[in-house]
Amino acid sequence: MEGIVNSVLEKKIAEINEGSNAYEIGTVSMVRQYIVEVTGLLNVSYFEKVIIGTSAEGYVDAIRESSVLVSLTVIYHAVKIGDSVMATGEEYQAKYSQSATGHVMSIFGEDLMVGKMLDDLEDVPIEMEPIPIMDRTAVNRPLLTGIMGVDLMYPIGRGQRQLIIGDKKTGKTQIALDTIYNQRGKGVFCIYVAIGKTKKEVKAVYSEFLGKGVMDYTLILAAFNDNPAPVLRNTPYAALSIARKHLEKGEDVLVVIDDLKRHADVCREIALLMGSTPGRDAYPPDIFYSHSRLLEMGCQHMNGGSITILPICETKSGDITDYISTNIISITDGQLVLSAKNFEKGQKPAINYGLSVSRLGGAVQTREVKRLGQPLKRELLSYLEQKEIFELADLDEMGESLKNRMRRGGQIINMLNQGRYAVRTSEQMIEEVREFGEIAE
Repeated sequence: MEGIVNSVLEKKIAEINEGSNAYEIGTVSMVRQYIVEVTGLLNVSYFEKVIIGTSAEGYVDAIRESSVLVSLTVIYHAVKIGDSVMATGEEYQAKYSQSATGHVMSIFGEDLMVGKMLDDLEDVPIEMEPIPIMDRTAVNRPLLTGIMGVDLMYPIGRGQRQLIIGDKKTGKTQIALDTIYNQRGKGVFCIYVAIGKTKKEVKAVYSEFLGKGVMDYTLILAAFNDNPAPVLRNTPYAALSIARKHLEKGEDVLVVIDDLKRHADVCREIALLMGSTPGRDAYPPDIFYSHSRLLEMGCQHMNGGSITILPICETKSGDITDYISTNIISITDGQLVLSAKNFEKGQKPAINYGLSVSRLGGAVQTREVKRLGQPLKRELLSYLEQKEIFELADLDEMGESLKNRMRRGGQIINMLNQGRYAVRTSEQMIEEVREFGEIAE
């Protein structure tokens, strides 16, 4: 204890000698929910941490000619015009602990299940520099989800960014949770990022993971729906910074971001309150950049580690051509499209195999999985195309060849059905496909 006190005193004395203990003081001139305009801070920098009396904390989000805009992240009391604002000279950072695995944590280092701060907290930049191209290598190792429809036909590689997109209540989150569940014993550190979820929703995921032993290698980083919007915006960036720390140790990391449509809406809300010029659908003009620099952290590193990102995006009425969806599709390396129509028919996972894409495909599959999966995919897509034409036709009036193809296609769909957490190994998938081929012949 005495050593810690001496260390703090030495640091303070050094700051006094250097003159770095003098802080600028500004004044609040405008309050708009969690966006505050401050005058008098002439020497602050972008993303610098500021403290507003005993009322709130935040960071500089925009610098204007005679004032700065501050986004509040922690609000103790209502901020009023005339309150004093102190610049700290420090970059606003998140908190992380090496013992955070197995916890539901906020970016402030708090265990949200028990309401206590974690031990041994250290500062982590909200956002890190992108990984240089020369430090990246080809993505060629599989990240197995345990879902036949994915691993056989739309595989995901370690270091890939694969979007999961679909309407509300179609099983998007469950695919991601199954993927995390399937990483048991595979040496993959998992981060589930919950953006704008309710405490009940996050607690339900935590309870399921805890019961299945998933929390042994998983961190849940959450920003609840009642947190200030800047916290929701910064949480996925902090998650990728944490993933970067594990990557630099040569570890494989899986990051699930649930979901980016909510994140985009938060960015729009903040931009409009700050008075930024709105772009398409009132989103800020730099929304593409906001998501691209986030997802660009996914890669296979030359040190052997990787960051795999599974962003989730919610659509309305199955429209994957809206502004945010098309932006994210153009950034990622493929997408798993989920269909509300398939879900209502009882197909689970409700993947729309005709619209789904993996731009890496066989490059991240073993030879045997690729040999069996690709013909199965072609046959399934052919069946789905014919099904649209002959769906209302009488099976008895079809030719024998067409009748067999339709029957076999239905059997493929049934084979691909899986329940929650009913993951399968590659060997089980290969065996099922082989048995299916023998039966059909």
